[in-house]
Amino acid sequence: MDAALGLPVLVGLIAVALLFDFLNGLHDAANSIATIVSTRVLRPQFAVFWAAFFNFVAFMVFGLHVAQTIGTGIIDPAIVDAQVIFAALVGAIVWNVVTWALGIPSSSSHALIGGLVGGGMAKAGISAAVWSGLSKTVLAIVLSPLVGFLLAMILVAIVSWASVRSTPFAVDRAFRILQFASASLYSLGHGGNDAQKTMGIIAVLLYSQGHLGSEFFVPFWVVLSCQAAMAMGTLMGGWRIVRTMGLRITKLTPMQGFCAETGGAATLFMATYLGVPVSTTHTITGAIVGVGAARRVSAVRWNVASSIVYAWVITIPASAIVAALTWWAVRIFVK
Repeated sequence: MDAALGLPVLVGLIAVALLFDFLNGLHDAANSIATIVSTRVLRPQFAVFWAAFFNFVAFMVFGLHVAQTIGTGIIDPAIVDAQVIFAALVGAIVWNVVTWALGIPSSSSHALIGGLVGGGMAKAGISAAVWSGLSKTVLAIVLSPLVGFLLAMILVAIVSWASVRSTPFAVDRAFRILQFASASLYSLGHGGNDAQKTMGIIAVLLYSQGHLGSEFFVPFWVVLSCQAAMAMGTLMGGWRIVRTMGLRITKLTPMQGFCAETGGAATLFMATYLGVPVSTTHTITGAIVGVGAARRVSAVRWNVASSIVYAWVITIPASAIVAALTWWAVRIFVK
């Protein structure tokens, strides 16, 4: 373990971590509100307040299994120091800002994981990685959108069968109301999975500096700070990405929006319970594609969907490279 940090440096690093959490909420606001906005059930300014509230209260529903995975299951906690954490956060923040500016719905979660891997390996080489936790996370890159896709398709089939005797007007009216519930559940899952990633970063930093004693845990003030930062970011919205997620992939009705959000929420709830840090972006995109494909394959704009997949593939390597370069730059500067 490296020498203890001064209080100003420690506070500064925690502030950078909370900045990432804020940007995570800003970047991923689209995940929570894209469907309910695109179906015109809620106006954007009201939708972000709705999502931010459920982002914040998520800690009351879920345990902290994802924070535990991020804190101890991606890179070896023994090699964590201020430089590694700073490099990881810079790698994630830079990638988030670039993709947000371009309107690309990439994964904030995988940007942070890539940053951790890049910073850790710059310091300690390949041995820095905890391969069991990392492989579980990489597997989730494939599984989370696939599960969201399948659940959303199944829900569309069930709901369509159940509504066959109802008029289109009655179905539309019913699902406009039900979308409030599905959007709430998805925002709850988003806050429960994503905010925990920053909790894990701050907790492992405190642990590396001896502030948590011999046992790794997440202090309650860290939980509240991270949930609040993410909720504030969600309030700021990410309108470019909302347009991509809610309008450009496929055209959604309230019934389809309900199915996409419910399928995505179920995926996030399962992942959070299992402690797997999945991408909420991947999950809701898979669900939106699923409801579009359930109508007809041509209803999905596959060129838009494929460009999103390209961003997914390069997120971890890109943020890892930025983090590694940051670690070396800080090391040279400090020397």
